Amino acid sequence: MEPGGERELRRRHLPELRHQAAEYYRSNEVPQRLEEALNATFYLRPPDLYGHLADAPTATTVVQTSATHHKNEDKGSLANYFSKFSKPPVICKLIGRKVLDGVGRPTLEVEIFCTVKNHEKSICSTVVSSHSEILENASPEAIDADENERNDSINRALEWVNGSLNEMLRDLQPADQCKADELLGEYFAKKVEEEKERKAIEKEEQEAAISAPAYVPALSAVTPSGKKKGVKLGKKSSVAEKPISPAEPIEPVLCGSIAIAGLSLAVAKTGATINNTPLYLHLALMKHDLDLPKELTMPLPMVTLLSCGKSSSGKLKLMKEVMLIPPAELTVKQGIERLLEIQKQMMRLLDPVSKGPSVLKRISHLGCLITGCDSLEQPLILLQTACRNLGLELGIDVHLAINCAAHELMDYTKGKYEILTGTLKSPDEMVDMYVDLINKYPSIIALIDPLRKEDGQQWSNICNAVGSRCYLIAEDAAKSISKLVEDQNINVPKCSGLIIKYTNQTKISDLTELTRLLDGQRHIAILGSPAGESSDDSLVDLAVGLGARFIKLGGLSRGERVTKYNRLLAIEEELAKNGTLRSGENHEFVDFAEEALTVEELLDALPTIEQDPWPSEHSQPLLAQDQNPVSLHGSTLHLNEATNLDPSILP
Repeated sequence: MEPGGERELRRRHLPELRHQAAEYYRSNEVPQRLEEALNATFYLRPPDLYGHLADAPTATTVVQTSATHHKNEDKGSLANYFSKFSKPPVICKLIGRKVLDGVGRPTLEVEIFCTVKNHEKSICSTVVSSHSEILENASPEAIDADENERNDSINRALEWVNGSLNEMLRDLQPADQCKADELLGEYFAKKVEEEKERKAIEKEEQEAAISAPAYVPALSAVTPSGKKKGVKLGKKSSVAEKPISPAEPIEPVLCGSIAIAGLSLAVAKTGATINNTPLYLHLALMKHDLDLPKELTMPLPMVTLLSCGKSSSGKLKLMKEVMLIPPAELTVKQGIERLLEIQKQMMRLLDPVSKGPSVLKRISHLGCLITGCDSLEQPLILLQTACRNLGLELGIDVHLAINCAAHELMDYTKGKYEILTGTLKSPDEMVDMYVDLINKYPSIIALIDPLRKEDGQQWSNICNAVGSRCYLIAEDAAKSISKLVEDQNINVPKCSGLIIKYTNQTKISDLTELTRLLDGQRHIAILGSPAGESSDDSLVDLAVGLGARFIKLGGLSRGERVTKYNRLLAIEEELAKNGTLRSGENHEFVDFAEEALTVEELLDALPTIEQDPWPSEHSQPLLAQDQNPVSLHGSTLHLNEATNLDPSILP
């Protein structure tokens, strides 16, 4: 067709195209938005009008058109103004990578790309640490097995992130955390079922492959007359102590489950970035159903100073971590500055003659000093001396916490804990030892994992004995986060609070629900970093946004840990600048002994009610469900209907 013919064709269709264009812009309210933006610009009368419309500040959203007063409430470019009416960003691509954590072990990084104003953009990335802890004094075979398991898990996670999860989360709005976590939860549940089916098939194949048992002569089982086997074993029965409970099976971790935690956290960070909101505020809004508290409280840092556990050279094995806690009335900045001075003083005590490199060689993967001690009191006396040299007093100017890691000390062949080389104690003796230690050193306000989780009665005993002045914290002794959320039961074992580690199949919605559960049952939440940390500082935002009482990050050394302390300082400074920083709160302990009322005492407290032995069909319940006359923290004992109270079934 000749050029003139093409022009004629376009001319004929021009009215129709104009009509389509007008309808398209009208349906998207473009004329209305342009009019609002131009009216707002008129009141400013910028010298460079077009430069102003492109980049310079202009009035946008709210313009009062009064003849005497015009107010500009929000400023930005014209492009920014129209961005408010653009489609919300959606996830368009996920990229999973294998990276190294702070001790050189492989872990997972997840990066999220979103479609923003028709363009693909990288929004954020996050690194989640693996669930497995660093093995201390382990055999080469155990170390190799751990490395193989870790590599398999990361490789499987990469397959999920770069494959099926990439497709599943595409076009999802990252601001919809609940939807993202719902999809991730369903995906994980499906993978769990697939793994169960795979193991069932594998078991059937193994059973089918087993041949008939070999023939065993009957004489081999016959004991010569006059002799009885096993008699010697009975000789110890008269002096045998009460046997300990066997170790519970380790909760299985599905290979690749770290992908769930990594993606859930990455979605939360993406949502916060898109909303131009700090991650901690984004999480606080989620926890409080968009009703943001007027003020936020900073978590108190538990700073690891010494490690006197199994990896140290001394006889003492009990104190895996000796931690310092600044007083609540200090700011985080003031507290960390004080703890740094104590750390410097401790280095001088450990090396009286200046030997700089020798001290640095004793820095553990936790970022603290490793030192060998030969008694329970030796590290505490060292700390007392360091504080005294600085004019500080333990229990007033700084408090102590001890990570006992008792599960690592149990000698199952002897049924006792080996707290020092050659010194063994039963679970009951451990309780007595802790009571004596806290009586002598009242500056100890927290014990972490003082016992195995299987020693439930001893957990209850130590809570009743010292719970009114010391936090009894479960870390390894606690169930996994997903199990806790599912069971809605914190007191297994009985404790003051939990250390929460974000890894495996944990989702952000699990954390918000668990912290609500802890708050409702007067337990404290402590966000803790795993042994192999990365430089990702999201854990600090999680602790602040979810209202954790403490945060456990390790020592004030090693870059991956100092990064988190710096983030803690930055958040505190930001909250103080905005006037939303709540001053520190004093420690509140639960008096478990006072709350452990017997059923008889509870019954005596209830009013005597006379009634027929068999209520009539139309009689009303004596106590309505919502009256809750008695509700105890710890045992979660509720007496709602006196007519149905059966003491035999109460805890």
